[in-house]
Amino acid sequence: MIEVTKMDGTKTLINQDLIETVETTPDTVVTLTTGKKIITKESRQEIDNLVKSYRKEIYANLPF
Repeated sequence: MIEVTKMDGTKTLINQDLIETVETTPDTVVTLTTGKKIITKESRQEIDNLVKSYRKEIYANLPF
């Protein structure tokens, strides 16, 4: 899961596998496959970097 900041300043964890789209309109809107939308303080690029970092961390620990 990745941690994002909602517009009211609260932190929340979202499952990166449920992210369908991330839009900048001008706020960053994360739409999940469930249809739920979360407006975050993080930019689209920051969300992208969080997902990439999380996946690198998970896959680096897999035995081959």
